[in-house]
Amino acid sequence: SGGLAIGNAVGSNIANIGLVLGITLLIAPIAVHPGCMRTEMPTLLAVTAGTGLLILDVELGRTDAILMIAALALIMWQLVRSSKDPVIAGEVEEEELPHLRPAKAWGAFLAGLLLLIGSSRLLVWGASDIAMQLGVPELVIGLTIVAVGTSLPELAATVASALRGHAEIAIGNVIGSNLFNLLAVMAMPGLLSPEELPANFLFRDYAAMCGATALLAIAIYGGRRHPRARSDESHLGRRVGALLCACYALYYYWLFATT
Repeated sequence: SGGLAIGNAVGSNIANIGLVLGITLLIAPIAVHPGCMRTEMPTLLAVTAGTGLLILDVELGRTDAILMIAALALIMWQLVRSSKDPVIAGEVEEEELPHLRPAKAWGAFLAGLLLLIGSSRLLVWGASDIAMQLGVPELVIGLTIVAVGTSLPELAATVASALRGHAEIAIGNVIGSNLFNLLAVMAMPGLLSPEELPANFLFRDYAAMCGATALLAIAIYGGRRHPRARSDESHLGRRVGALLCACYALYYYWLFATT
């Protein structure tokens, strides 16, 4: 089901920005760290443009998939390397975190992970079966039901991070998830078997994802001028959240109107 996987990757990216980040900002405004503006956001923009060039021939082949996975490996290596930077290490040491015993922390983590996997699978399987019985195309199922189902963990983690004052985790969760979706999840169908893309996928769905990513970048860089922005940080408030949610709703209308 290559169409389901590709639709899931692109649809999840749109949901992460429009739904997950939009709802999070409506609940709690986020301050974006300067490091995100210097490194993570430009990386996401470059990956979005680069992946679009690879599938411009309306086909996702093995060569495309290998290049995407290689790019992911390079980005991961760069992230590990940058984490050793003395400035970043100093920022981590300054954070005050509540004390939690290792055994209790691991137990809570594993229990949450198992519950997350089980509930996500039940949601996606049930919704996919209902949609297929109604005759909805596989790509549309991936772009909507499966994408929202796989974005629910990001919503929970992002809202929790924002409410607890860890804005870096909230925005990093969205950007990191989008990078992984494009370079790993979307690459899998092409790696296993070359996949033909629907004609309207590039100019509707991938274009919508590019527009959402560009809108996020404009909001982040424009947020440096916000009255509440401190020093080099950027401020994302409830107006940005409302705009992202509205754009997400418009995409759904566009998707079902053209299906």
